Amino acid sequence: MPYSDPKTLVSTQWLEDHLKDPDLRIIDASWYMPADARDPKAEYEAAHIPGARFFDIDEISDLRSDLPHMAPPVEKFMSRMRAMGIGDGHQVVVYDGAGLFSAARVWWLFRLMGKMDVAVLDGGLPKWQAEGRPIEDLPPTVRDRHMTVSRQAQMIKDVTQVAAASKLGDYQIIDARSAGRFAGTEPEPREGLRGGHIPNSKNVPFGELLNADGTMKDTAGLQAAFDAAGADLTKPVIASCGSGVTAAVICLGLERLGHDRHAIYDGSWSEWGMYNDLKVATGEE
Repeated sequence: MPYSDPKTLVSTQWLEDHLKDPDLRIIDASWYMPADARDPKAEYEAAHIPGARFFDIDEISDLRSDLPHMAPPVEKFMSRMRAMGIGDGHQVVVYDGAGLFSAARVWWLFRLMGKMDVAVLDGGLPKWQAEGRPIEDLPPTVRDRHMTVSRQAQMIKDVTQVAAASKLGDYQIIDARSAGRFAGTEPEPREGLRGGHIPNSKNVPFGELLNADGTMKDTAGLQAAFDAAGADLTKPVIASCGSGVTAAVICLGLERLGHDRHAIYDGSWSEWGMYNDLKVATGEE
């Protein structure tokens, strides 16, 4: 039986077994890079896990910021979740159409808002469909439920805090981007950004935490990936990536290892790579 934990990661079998639970709420959190040329909302409307609601990562964000999909204000998160019929006392399961990519970002957003009963579907929609499990194209039945939120400020870092951590070394900064982007040898997908990485960070491309089928590695595999990168997990961790999405895969992996002192640099490389007064390292750390 695959490992399942309703606070981090659940198997496709676990989810199918609980589909009829009255307090289960399922979220499709699919989001793709522009180069993928995929429309997550259209895909959701065509086929989704029964009862799933669509979570628009770009819209449920802080639209006052010029940076992409920054964490939304508490009031906005609460109002959007209430409109989706998600509130106190619900067990939430989040999945995406890539396997395990953007779902972890929404898992982390719930954690940021103090909601602990939330898990990612291991292997996501591709594994669910490959196993012949049920899908539908019907809109969910939504019943309003109040949500109480307690924002966990320690779980999110801004550029000033990350610059201090880079200099002082009191946090382990872990970058989830590809090795080429980390080294500055591959171009950034967003225009106008410098190549390289935050000084004193380590590189654990998020795919290193996954198996070939898009499921997350077991704890031994996760530990090996962090060890191979030279990451010091005796320190609290700040996870970074291109725009704060796959950094959450790092946080999910850490949580599976029992390492709960982790935060996301929400601006990530979209912010750091933009400002010439912030130092950039290239090559391998």
